[in-house]
Amino acid sequence: MLGIRFALSGLVLAASLSAHAQVKIGVVSSATGPTALVGIPQKNTVALLPAKIGDLSVEYIPLDDASDPTASVTAVKKLISEQNVDAIIGPSGSPNAMGVIQFVADAGVPLLAPVGTAAVVTPMDDKKKWVFKTTQNDDIIATALVGHMVKSGVKTVGFIGVGDPYGENWYKVFSALAEKNGMKIVANERFQRQDASVTGQSLKILGAAPDAVLVAAAGGPAVLPQTTLVEQGYKGQIYQTHGAALPDFLKLGGKKVEGTILAASLMLVLPEIADSHPSKKIAAEYIAAYEKAHGTKPATFGANVFDAGLLLQQAIPAAAKVAKPGTKEFRAALRDSLEQTRELVGTQGIYNMSATDHSGFDERGRVLIAVKDGNWTLAK
Repeated sequence: MLGIRFALSGLVLAASLSAHAQVKIGVVSSATGPTALVGIPQKNTVALLPAKIGDLSVEYIPLDDASDPTASVTAVKKLISEQNVDAIIGPSGSPNAMGVIQFVADAGVPLLAPVGTAAVVTPMDDKKKWVFKTTQNDDIIATALVGHMVKSGVKTVGFIGVGDPYGENWYKVFSALAEKNGMKIVANERFQRQDASVTGQSLKILGAAPDAVLVAAAGGPAVLPQTTLVEQGYKGQIYQTHGAALPDFLKLGGKKVEGTILAASLMLVLPEIADSHPSKKIAAEYIAAYEKAHGTKPATFGANVFDAGLLLQQAIPAAAKVAKPGTKEFRAALRDSLEQTRELVGTQGIYNMSATDHSGFDERGRVLIAVKDGNWTLAK
């Protein structure tokens, strides 16, 4: 009997350790609401993330914040207090991500933010050190756009962006680069993601008669300013940020977005990318897996979540050597391991994290793209 009792105790202990060893990852996306075109491919990508990393099983707990920053906070708090997650991927929107930084930092839970604004990781401080960004920072994208503007002889620019951290940080980065390159911003307008009209703002831009216009918005809202300007007769070059890099931008904009220039992920023009580019193979594999699962090609925003999975896949084994999942020690070790990421090939580019850079992208993470005949193509 004693032997059986010890055996049963061992089984209970093993089961307990196995349950304790499971890694829990929360995923907050905007699968509904104004940011849904960004959030849906992110939510759909969760099923493609690794279910096992090393000897550890991984559970993903997806929540929809309906594009509402307040709901993002509620979701993050729930994941931390009720699910005891080891890390969180999300939220989808820049204002949503900015709003949860305080809470993940207080709890010591790493956040992998698939958002546009660099403000979630810059300037680095004791709170933002818990955040890792899986999209290109604004300056990498802006540098490519400004370079094209300079080559094209642009001297004056109109700017219209969303009135939240995404648009504000873009204006900050772009205005500094524009001034450095001898360009003048002659109009500076804002709109809200849920707005149905930007007629007033576009008329002000038209009145300033800029050589070019830069639209800084993410997802569906990126379309409205451009189509409005075209309808009102604007003939200059229109530029977009990587926030417009989704199939629905082409569908919703139609002929009115023809000729658009943006800098974004190589995923948009993968057939034109050299086979020697390290990200081409993994990007192709992700696209194929997504198409098989959902019957359509993914927007690059989904790839940002896929890359978050790749970052965790590399970082979790190192953290598991320090402590067991479900503990604050494991989460701290996971944060440290993510920060030590070197030359990790993702769908969007190559990640090299450091104590001061929690995005890690360089020029290998962007290409200059034009809209031609209703499709994306490498800009000439």
